[in-house]
Amino acid sequence: MIKRIAVLTSGGDAPGMNACIRAVVLTAHTLNLQVIGYRHGYNGLLSRECQPLHPGDVFNIIQRGGTILRSARCPEFVTEESAHRAAKNLDDMQIDALLVIGGNGSFKGMQHLAKFWNGKLIGMPGTIDNDIAGTDATIGYYTAIDTALEAIDKVRDTADAFERIFLIEVMGRHAGFIGLASAVGSGAEQMLLPELLENGQIDVDAVVAHVEKTRAARGKCSYIIVTTENLYPGGATALAAELNRRMKVDCRAAILGYIQRGGSPVSLDRILATKLGAYAVEMAVAGQHLMMAGEHHGEVVAVPLEETFASKPLDPYLVRIQRDFFDLLKLQG
Repeated sequence: MIKRIAVLTSGGDAPGMNACIRAVVLTAHTLNLQVIGYRHGYNGLLSRECQPLHPGDVFNIIQRGGTILRSARCPEFVTEESAHRAAKNLDDMQIDALLVIGGNGSFKGMQHLAKFWNGKLIGMPGTIDNDIAGTDATIGYYTAIDTALEAIDKVRDTADAFERIFLIEVMGRHAGFIGLASAVGSGAEQMLLPELLENGQIDVDAVVAHVEKTRAARGKCSYIIVTTENLYPGGATALAAELNRRMKVDCRAAILGYIQRGGSPVSLDRILATKLGAYAVEMAVAGQHLMMAGEHHGEVVAVPLEETFASKPLDPYLVRIQRDFFDLLKLQG
């Protein structure tokens, strides 16, 4: 029977992690469970950096970005020695279930720990990249989109004023979910996403051809290209310089970077985080193990952890209509 659970946040922070911690603590206390919070992710698990969490500890945190438990990456947590130590520390604290809020790397850590520890392990998808299969959205994704859109809207104003071309670099090294949503939501003229590149390479000639055809039809005008990070050697700044060289036009880069991770979570992330945090506790009490709490079509779902590592496709309809809009822009004066 589950009597004491632990929770930690691992990897990159995401808006809504605090809302998820809050839901875990409040749900656990309604079920008369004790909660221990580990600080700094798996590092805290190894160093016994932990604290009891009571309802009063999570008052007024649902709207806060970041994580009150702090987060970190833990390269050490791939060794057998580290997993043995973590398992001993959990047993010494009489932990029956560990709940992990994080992304793919954090879930890999759960799989590793499961080889050496007999307690229950439940994951909650906390990453702005939305690249975890088995759930329609991950905690932090909606806020990251809104943050990117707010920035792009402001860049569009100055792009209009100077009739400039802007490259907007958003996060998503291996996944284009933020890029696609940002391009659609901002009315961008082009998007460069890892899933849509042939051989993983940007076709600069095609980018130039679209810009030139669009401007030939519409006249000198603002032009926004949304790109995810690390698609071009040297990033968006280097690509902007190359477009400048080829087209002899004023092309600038705006790299949004870590501002997408911060800030108060939007309503959708607060609600999603609350549902998943509560459901994760219920899953642990029900005896589930190596599972993730997710959401599909508005309903909470329990997903085997192994399935979360599958490739998650972009919305094909959004991709198609955005590409159709690109082509239309080239034809409209």
